[in-house]
Amino acid sequence: MKTLHFDARFIRLDHHDGISRFSVELIKALSSKVHVIAIIYDLRQLEHLPEGIEFIVVNNPESVKELFIARKLNNVGATHVYSPMQIMGTSGRKYKLVLTLHDLIYYRHRKPPQDLNLLIRGLWRLYHLTYFPQRLLLNRADAIVTVSKTTKELIAKHSLTKRPVSVVYNAPAGASAKKPRKLPTSRDVLYIGSFMPYKNVETLIRGVGLTPGFTLHLLSKITSERKDQLQSLASKSGCDVVFHGGVTDEQYESLVATSFALISASKDEGFGIPLVEAMQQGTPVVVSDLEIFREVSGTVGSFFDADSSEALSKRLLELEVSNTWERKSAEALYQAAKFNWNDSADELLLTFSQLEI
Repeated sequence: MKTLHFDARFIRLDHHDGISRFSVELIKALSSKVHVIAIIYDLRQLEHLPEGIEFIVVNNPESVKELFIARKLNNVGATHVYSPMQIMGTSGRKYKLVLTLHDLIYYRHRKPPQDLNLLIRGLWRLYHLTYFPQRLLLNRADAIVTVSKTTKELIAKHSLTKRPVSVVYNAPAGASAKKPRKLPTSRDVLYIGSFMPYKNVETLIRGVGLTPGFTLHLLSKITSERKDQLQSLASKSGCDVVFHGGVTDEQYESLVATSFALISASKDEGFGIPLVEAMQQGTPVVVSDLEIFREVSGTVGSFFDADSSEALSKRLLELEVSNTWERKSAEALYQAAKFNWNDSADELLLTFSQLEI
């Protein structure tokens, strides 16, 4: 394969979400290994990509024109195309195509992302009522990529595709800490992520409220209504909570590098990139007992029942016993190193090479 056309249309113009950051970092890693042509719909998306990258401008993926995008790619001579989503139009394609299914969360939690337009949100709900539409989308490709072994197993369990499935791990941006951390004097614990019901932030508030001396930092943007709900619960639970209302990448890295732990009581996840971001700074993670969290954090994770605030409090206090915190910090750096964009790029290129056999 001499040239890879990468569907970069899911790079956000305002701030990165998971798929946006995944796209940017994977393109950067691939660009050092193969000729990459970015497929975009807005020139502002180039601001996030390597300087001088070759590109073509096509339609927004939410447009009805998506049905005919394969013709455009045929016309520019595309031979190998990758998309970090599974919705790319394929009618009449003449090139090798690899699509991506990141997770199956929305089959269990069907509320769509609220930044999508009303029509797309309606179709989103209908789409996730059954696995049949997913099978139709995935089987249009030559191969499928997902970001974890956990999701790969779920794809097989639900017979979502007849195509080969490979794992191209998500990975953090930025550099890792050079050495393990010492037990910090603060007892600041961090949560970053949405405040949707399945994220179960209420358990975090109750659990930290049961743990004297600890402060919970909620880093993400939050609506005033949701903030009032959680602030009321914090007052009743005796939880010392700080609402940051969003942080920059620099602020986030600084907070992670000085905190006691990153915590999550989520009841479902597709990957858990905040865990890797914490571990690469030598910060332990205390998280709900999900299969994906065990895959991502390995022995670093301190796991608890997502419905038990008492168990969360217990796991936090256990980190203070003997040299447990320092041991977890050392293990964190080792575990985080398993997730890097260079290896992920190699895995994607291997997936394409196997299609030539």
